[in-house]
Amino acid sequence: MKILVINCGSSSLKYQLIDMENESVVAKGLCERIGIEGSKLTHQPSGKDKFVIEKPMPTHKTAIEMVMEALQDADHGVIKDTSEISAIGHRVLHGGTVYSDSIVVNEDVKRVIRECFDLGPLHNPANLMGIEACEAAMPGTPNVAVFDTAFGMSMPEKAYMYAIPHEYFEKYGIRRYGFHGTSHKFVSAEAIKFGGLDPKTAKVIVCHLGNGSSVSASIGGKCVDTSMGLTPLEGLIMGTRSGDVDPAVLQFIMNKEGLDINEMLNILNKKSGVYGMTNGISSDFRDIENAKAEGNHLAEVALDAFIYRVTKYVGAYAAAMNGVDAIAFTAGVGENDKAGRKAICENLAYMGVKIDDELNNIRGEERVISSADSKVKVMLIPTNEELAIARETLDLVQ
Repeated sequence: MKILVINCGSSSLKYQLIDMENESVVAKGLCERIGIEGSKLTHQPSGKDKFVIEKPMPTHKTAIEMVMEALQDADHGVIKDTSEISAIGHRVLHGGTVYSDSIVVNEDVKRVIRECFDLGPLHNPANLMGIEACEAAMPGTPNVAVFDTAFGMSMPEKAYMYAIPHEYFEKYGIRRYGFHGTSHKFVSAEAIKFGGLDPKTAKVIVCHLGNGSSVSASIGGKCVDTSMGLTPLEGLIMGTRSGDVDPAVLQFIMNKEGLDINEMLNILNKKSGVYGMTNGISSDFRDIENAKAEGNHLAEVALDAFIYRVTKYVGAYAAAMNGVDAIAFTAGVGENDKAGRKAICENLAYMGVKIDDELNNIRGEERVISSADSKVKVMLIPTNEELAIARETLDLVQ
């Protein structure tokens, strides 16, 4: 059975075709600049050279049609016709309070995705366009919505409620939802399996560290807390996002600079994080590392603050769960920054965490990186959100 995984952005569309018999990627690709001049499709069949088609893509429907053509192409294709695709799994950012699990798309599901446009204004409209484009291109093939917020829906009220007037929750669903949920669910489950932990009681903290970063705490694979909130702006210091900040800072800066709230939120989302802390050196942690090595003080402070914030969240979640069995690092920074992993773990020595320098000297490979006498297992678990979406889709359609 082959499943097509779609991740739609406002002007982009990433895809993977996965053969679920052995969970191998048959083909993958990217549509760029949808609705913008200079649009192109880059298609990579497994074991073959990638090829690029530069052709106008006025809509997501056109992009999906081009993906289908590429998958069936005589030279670069991997299927004879679309009947070989059993289902399509879609990453959908926000399901509000309605959906706590993935679901086969129908008109009600599309209505809920549409009603959550306010909660995910950049992603949900594009996610829905991707679903409707697939429905038009492949009528009768089931589409499955895999919600980024679903993992966080198992949080208890004490963890997800904000200390603001309750009427705002009742009126607008204002609460903490959490994001990167597909990754957190996948990595926490892999950590339990790979670490030989009890699947019902294992206390796992996942550090999804990249340009966007978040930490989650789960017991038996069920989320009990996570660092992102109503939006992905809360929590850790990120590439361009501020993470946690005193809300009164917004009013102070807005009054001083004559900004409106949209301009202020744009600063917090796109001009803050390590990018803002370093006066615009970069949002890429590798560039910040290079600047630090060259003696840049602001780069050093930004990296120290990032490590410090992650450490605080890990410590807080260990306290919230009354212990932790495993800590898993994942995503771009988590999988590749061995110095960062070591710095975080050294700050957790009071919990009996011990890192093995030799085992930690690795990038992007699943392994235990703690020493044999560490009281907490520390692991590197590469995330695979596309495979996680494909698995969720398979469970619902087979």
